[in-house]
Amino acid sequence: MNLNKKIVFGKPLIDRKERVAINNILKQPILVHGPKTNEFEKSFSNFTGSKNSITVSSCTAGMHLIYFCLGLGRGDEVIVSSQTHVATAHAIELTGAKAVFIDSNDIDGNIDIKSIENKINKKTKCICVVHYLGIPADIQKISKIAKKYKLFLIEDCALALGSKVKNKHVGLFGLAGVFSFYPVKHITTAEGGMVITNNNLLAKKIKSAKAFSYDKDFSKRKIPGDYNVNNLGFNYRMSEINATLGCEQLKKINKFLSIRKKNFSYLSNLLSKNKFIKILKNTKKSNESSNYCLTIVLKNSSRNIRDKIITNLRKKNIGCSIYYPYPVPLMNYYKKKYKIKKKKFINSSKISNCSIALPVGPHLNKEDMKIISKNLIDQLSIFNKV
Repeated sequence: MNLNKKIVFGKPLIDRKERVAINNILKQPILVHGPKTNEFEKSFSNFTGSKNSITVSSCTAGMHLIYFCLGLGRGDEVIVSSQTHVATAHAIELTGAKAVFIDSNDIDGNIDIKSIENKINKKTKCICVVHYLGIPADIQKISKIAKKYKLFLIEDCALALGSKVKNKHVGLFGLAGVFSFYPVKHITTAEGGMVITNNNLLAKKIKSAKAFSYDKDFSKRKIPGDYNVNNLGFNYRMSEINATLGCEQLKKINKFLSIRKKNFSYLSNLLSKNKFIKILKNTKKSNESSNYCLTIVLKNSSRNIRDKIITNLRKKNIGCSIYYPYPVPLMNYYKKKYKIKKKKFINSSKISNCSIALPVGPHLNKEDMKIISKNLIDQLSIFNKV
């Protein structure tokens, strides 16, 4: 076992097929609104089982488009988990609406369902569910709450490509779901995202709004440059280059997911008996996680010790990360704007302060899992004086 081997947290697996495909696209006259974008959307619908898939420039753009097309604005509220990327909340704030945060549960880091109904009032328009680290939230229970109060249900699936609940892909339980193709995600388009929805009217609105709200699609203009604009819109389109990369990556998704699952399971077994940590993971047999990473939470520890362990792991060439550095409501912008107190987010704060995200991506293998485990256990022993 080579303990000095460099293990990076995330690495996009791009080979000759992607390079050839992109070079072919660069020879074409159309680099936006072209056939590769359509191909990627159709392939994504086939994989997830969605009626509509819409490419966008990023997951954040996709979230913003959904809220924009639903007409959210000042005076409206959206309930969202506190343990997520700040983009989840930013997309709400960009409409003028308010993000209302709920603490996580301490089992898998997903939203604390018991607290949702306490936050619902006349201003509440949506519930945004984040499938934290690709671990499916109890979306069926949340869906019942949304229906009870006649609220829109939106799913942030940024880390959940491949995650399912009773064989149904996440993103299809609510009105819409959004995925990210950032370089370290399950597949990459360099930058980009995808919205899926079974609601044809919403899909039509998003397709228009993402391209300035043109009244005529590029391919349907009988005279080039002939269009009108009836509504406000954005430039949230995905290019043919990004879509080409996505098409090739999606062909490999089942292989990628299989390796992630094996790596997660192997590393989890290596660490499962360590009394100083808790592993955040899917606990329902009927659910399937995307296994984005393996996150441990240090018991009886502190942020300072966690940071020292990460620093020492990095010195040993072990790439790791934090998901996320602070609960979103305790980040300066939100904390100051809404005068939020730390005590309200006990579980999220514990995860932010004491968790370490370990890599299990398809660029790694069983030997790498052994190296990660060995180095981590050594560090845990040092800081717990065993």
